[in-house]
Amino acid sequence: MRSCVEKAWRKGLAIPAFNMFFLPVMAPVAAALRDTKTAGIIQVSLLELTDFDVKSLAEVSKEYEQVKTEGITWLHLDHVPLTDGNGGSVLYRRIIEEALDAGFQSVMIDGSRSPLERNIAVTREIVELAHASGACVEGEIGAILGYEEKLTQTYEEFFNSRMGFTDPGEAERFAHETGVDWISIAFGSIHGPVTEALRGQKKTEARLDLELLERISNRVQRPLVLHGGSGIRQADVKESLKKGIAKINIGTQVRQAYEQHRSESEQAGQDAVYQTVVSMLTNDLELAGSATRLEQA
Repeated sequence: MRSCVEKAWRKGLAIPAFNMFFLPVMAPVAAALRDTKTAGIIQVSLLELTDFDVKSLAEVSKEYEQVKTEGITWLHLDHVPLTDGNGGSVLYRRIIEEALDAGFQSVMIDGSRSPLERNIAVTREIVELAHASGACVEGEIGAILGYEEKLTQTYEEFFNSRMGFTDPGEAERFAHETGVDWISIAFGSIHGPVTEALRGQKKTEARLDLELLERISNRVQRPLVLHGGSGIRQADVKESLKKGIAKINIGTQVRQAYEQHRSESEQAGQDAVYQTVVSMLTNDLELAGSATRLEQA
């Protein structure tokens, strides 16, 4: 997995990573990756374990074993924060140990809402833990809005304020002192809506500060991650791959495709997911066939 992401980074490609809000979504996503020969990641975050229909990491891993394709798909634990939405502590190490025991091939520790010193210390702790098991680690520096903090202004006001955007100097220090494999950065994207009132609405179109991305990439010299990958201007996403983005997280488009059609039947919901992912990989991201290209790298 580490080799695959690094090859993508060096070739100006990206590994799409799909969040599983519902277990029935996993099979059509995995099938779309397999059928288009696209290297991709199946992932679940702590939010999905607690607020949606995914019940446990063991359940996710069991389902993944039924649908995986070697050399095409990998399993990742997304967003394990240090505190919950109410400010309480999260047993992050226990959760990550559970994921590693369940066979997850990479994990994300998210200390981005904590002071830099604590973010570095905790990320370094998880790097040591996961690397000992042969797993990769993703960290985050900068604050991507949408889950913990909601937009209280227009998107343009948010973008112009650069609120939460990653500082290149801090990113360089974070990379050097943690030894993390990949770094999620904040440079214009936002997470999709998760409240019941907003779940069916089209996500706010985002754009990316590509100049900031290039500055960060030049300083950290390792694969970077784009969170909130749905609903971003297509030209910006494609350009970001040339400037250091090697993993793109996608959730909203897939979740909405499933939710809009599952009332017809479970199969209709899964078919909609499959078609959405194939179209995204083939037309929007132009990543179809990436597994073959990466094998040849």
